[in-house]
Amino acid sequence: MNKKVLLLLGPNLNLVGIREKEIYGETAADAIEQSVIAYGKEIGIEVDVYQSNWEGAIIDKIHEARTKYDAVIINPGALTHYSYAIRDAIAGVSIPFIEVHMSNIHTREEFRHKSVTAPVCVGQIAGFGAKGYNMALDYIKTV
Repeated sequence: MNKKVLLLLGPNLNLVGIREKEIYGETAADAIEQSVIAYGKEIGIEVDVYQSNWEGAIIDKIHEARTKYDAVIINPGALTHYSYAIRDAIAGVSIPFIEVHMSNIHTREEFRHKSVTAPVCVGQIAGFGAKGYNMALDYIKTV
């Protein structure tokens, strides 16, 4: 394995496959996570997954990531739109972050249109379902 990546998932993403299936699909969260890990292995990237519904735990994981990972794929969930603390944590570490959203946040409710975390990330992928995580891995493999 060439690189080590953290897939960091925020609030309610443990309920993917259960909640709002018309938005997030029917594939269970753990199945998506295992699929991302398997895809990472295929392309030579080791992937660890961490999910929390607690903002502080996510911040602690971001701080820890700076010495353990080459990059982070982050889906902050609803924290995307208002967590300046997560934004500052990302800005405070010197590894690349890629923000991923399964749904297209720009076509949903207006409060979801703005991300406070994306400006401190390398980029944002939204609207491609769980495939967005693999798209982020493809990018990480090239840098």
